[in-house]
Amino acid sequence: MQYTILDCYTDEASGLGVPPYLGTYPRYIYGQLKTEGHEVAYLTIDDLRLWKRYQKVKKEPSEKEKTNILIYNLTKNDAEEVLADTEVLVIVLGVHVPGKYLTALPGTLQEVVPLVGDLKCKIILTGPAVFGTQLEGGKFYEKVEHDFEIKDYGVAFTELDKYALAGAEILQHIPDRRMIEIETGRGCKVGKCSFCTEPIKSKFVNRKMESVVEEVKAYYQQGARYFRLGKQADFYASDRPIELLQQIRKEYPKIEVLQIDNVNPNSVVAPGGEEITKAIVEYCTPGNIAAFGVESFDPVVVKENLLNTTPPMAMKAIRIINKYGAERGKNGLPKFLPGINIIFGLLGETKESHKKNMEALQQVMTEGLMLRRINIRQVAVLPDTYLEKHGGTKYLRKNKQYYWKWRNEIRQKIDYPMLGRILPKGTILTDVFTEMYDGKTTFCRQMGTYPLVIGVKGRLPLNQKIKIKVIDYMLRSIVGEAVE
Repeated sequence: MQYTILDCYTDEASGLGVPPYLGTYPRYIYGQLKTEGHEVAYLTIDDLRLWKRYQKVKKEPSEKEKTNILIYNLTKNDAEEVLADTEVLVIVLGVHVPGKYLTALPGTLQEVVPLVGDLKCKIILTGPAVFGTQLEGGKFYEKVEHDFEIKDYGVAFTELDKYALAGAEILQHIPDRRMIEIETGRGCKVGKCSFCTEPIKSKFVNRKMESVVEEVKAYYQQGARYFRLGKQADFYASDRPIELLQQIRKEYPKIEVLQIDNVNPNSVVAPGGEEITKAIVEYCTPGNIAAFGVESFDPVVVKENLLNTTPPMAMKAIRIINKYGAERGKNGLPKFLPGINIIFGLLGETKESHKKNMEALQQVMTEGLMLRRINIRQVAVLPDTYLEKHGGTKYLRKNKQYYWKWRNEIRQKIDYPMLGRILPKGTILTDVFTEMYDGKTTFCRQMGTYPLVIGVKGRLPLNQKIKIKVIDYMLRSIVGEAVE
């Protein structure tokens, strides 16, 4: 049977599938269908837009226009030709934690349904359970069925591994570079946070180290050179994480980017945590980030929401990561720094909560420590969670009037000066890709787990790897100039 996967891109707290990332959903489905003997094609929402909305005409932007990110991430395939032969169309979509994307815009049900309405093939919708968050937390976004999801967590990776390896062939459809996120585990060993669905599942499954390495190998052989070991709650809790990093580095030396994602601060301070930290610094590429789910530095909020990390533990973990990871690497960035997640709208939140957050962040500044990024969002009140049953949107509604003020204070007083500490003026950043235009400015970034956006005056040739010198800062981005 002829299948086509239409990737509308996914973004979850533990997994990113928005270009330049290539998410796990289309890869696993591609592998499953190939394993079952089907013919499989891969399209992006950009391919569909180019056909349906732009009549296959891709215009170069004038000097006053932005690059059109609606049709930026095209495959090698012609959507009209592929869909004419398609018997089953599998649409992958779902954004849990929407953000601002430099060169992509995820497709939504509202957009994609009219675009495929005249197709004669069978259509299947799949992807993560999706609710809007960011600064519109708790707002229902869209929900789709999980036709292809393996629901039994206990045997998930036994079934998954064969699909994961076969799925690497999907890269043959993609002409440009992609960051491949390799799933290392599912669930959470702690599993109590009020806003999270993990306590409902109450399952934790680690993927075997050998399976992770094999999937890296499969994509490496297809030409992939950018990897993130993620889609889990805590990399430190992965199966033999030090050995995992050592083996990948030894066997695949041409990997250009190797980084991680989420980390539980408690694991950093636990016995063995410093050894894992040192291994990450040694074997991963600079610019790496340990994304800490701190959520709040207010002890009242921590207690009422059963949060995993207390403020003292979070601060200790920040110091440990800085101790080993603050050294500047060959690409110009510190080797390994913590990132902080802050959530508004949790149980027990008051004006004092923001004060406690600011005090903790100011302490980081006072001690000369670094945070690579601070993510701030409103909580999503998901069904059947502790939060829904013990207050729901009560605190979101009560304190919403303060959120933009609180967020802006963090951006102005912490983020902005922190950029100057991480990247002093004159710092040279290497391996920077020119990606898109906005008028007479070229926006660039390195490949990485949370790459900084860099604005450079002038319209430089796109899709080139350059060096830039830091000359100024925006609130969360860099102003640079190209250098030889």
